Amino acid sequence: MKKNKLYILILSLAAIAGMVWSVLKEPGINELKSNFKEVAFIRNEQNTGPVIRIYSVIMDSENRSEIELYGNYMPHTKYGTTRVYFFLKDKPYPESLNFGDINIKEEFKKTCIAIYEKNGMSQSAVRWYPFKNEQ
Repeated sequence: MKKNKLYILILSLAAIAGMVWSVLKEPGINELKSNFKEVAFIRNEQNTGPVIRIYSVIMDSENRSEIELYGNYMPHTKYGTTRVYFFLKDKPYPESLNFGDINIKEEFKKTCIAIYEKNGMSQSAVRWYPFKNEQ
């Protein structure tokens, strides 16, 4: 009887250790090479309906594959919207954001290299140089 309890204890500890190791080994934002830095964030106060999150992020270089990965790592709520504006760190970028269709000031549109958006149905898309035709 004592042997069975010991085996169960050892197996349980091994399973827990395996789960912890798996969680800690997961890739994340810190492992991306483009040195992303969040410079602005707003979220609506809605707690009973769709949550809207908007970010302004700067990075070292335009790495398209990492931009999409970064967007996928950002928090998202079912039926909510997550939008991330990307800028190069050596160009002008917004340090504050607004709610609405366009969340950045006019002066920063020309330096925005991409917008990542995940909608309420969890479909994501990246638009490259989204304001290029407006100038």
